[in-house]
Amino acid sequence: MSVPAHLERGSGDPLVFLHGVGGGAGGFEPQLAHFGTRRRAIAWDMPGYGGSAPLPAMTFPALADALARLLDRLRVERADLVGHSMGGMVALEMMAQHAARCRSLTLVATSPVFGSADGTFQRDFLAQRLGPLDAGRTMQELAPMLVADMIGQDPDPAGVARATAAMAAVSAATYRASLTCLTTFDRRALLGAIAVPTLVVAAERDRAAPPAGMERMAARIPGARYHCVAGSGHLLPLERPAEFNALLDGFLAALPEGA
Repeated sequence: MSVPAHLERGSGDPLVFLHGVGGGAGGFEPQLAHFGTRRRAIAWDMPGYGGSAPLPAMTFPALADALARLLDRLRVERADLVGHSMGGMVALEMMAQHAARCRSLTLVATSPVFGSADGTFQRDFLAQRLGPLDAGRTMQELAPMLVADMIGQDPDPAGVARATAAMAAVSAATYRASLTCLTTFDRRALLGAIAVPTLVVAAERDRAAPPAGMERMAARIPGARYHCVAGSGHLLPLERPAEFNALLDGFLAALPEGA
């Protein structure tokens, strides 16, 4: 199996950033620049994104295995994982499948489950999101609208531009596979067994991962810290990079020695 591509800055304790649907390693440039001054900051291209080959079938166990292969290639035994949106789900899947590789978790604008028990939400979600592609629209055409629908109040213009460019660069096949994979996720049963330091970061104006749901998730993870960023939308690390970096700085600084 191929090993995913990545971007990397600095040296020291490894800090790994995992993007969401429509993202890419380059979306974490502000984090790589900030944390790479004192950490080994790594951002991957999820399989099918950027320089990473797609998986034969995109599933969360397969994504976690792909991340484990990347860590193996980089000779990283344990890392602090920072997962945004679908990347947060990948981080939770890593905790389920490869717990020994996880030193801490930062879960950003994400959820431990997607959809409803009867599957109607998932079906409606896929029909709504994939309908424009089925009608012949391209990712380049859709990217500005998709990003505009996710951002909150007064986002960083450079972050919005970065998000739009990343979304436009995603192939239609990868976008379809990612959304379909997303609808299969349910790791609620894992939450009470998470035994690493965890930071849960919500965004006040996030409709994809509303703060109330994220606060409930944090309450189920032993010892988790919860914070909600006022005014931000779903693309929090891109919309508010300085505020997000400061939150992550504080969390990492408080980690116990040898955690």
